[in-house]
Amino acid sequence: MDLNERIIELETKSSYQEHLIQELNEVVVSQQKQMDALEASLQRMSDYLKNSQGSQLARPDEEVPPPHY
Repeated sequence: MDLNERIIELETKSSYQEHLIQELNEVVVSQQKQMDALEASLQRMSDYLKNSQGSQLARPDEEVPPPHY
């Protein structure tokens, strides 16, 4: 294999690797956006549960005993 063939082969491999890196970067960016959206959704759900549970539960000293007592 002469020098020109080796250079062409290396350029071809380099081009392929650059393309693959770009595709992988797009996947990582997409996954990060999905994770950000899921974290925001989880935070909203957590806040909702904290707010709704606090208002629905009675304090232990206010609890009425069950009817079978």
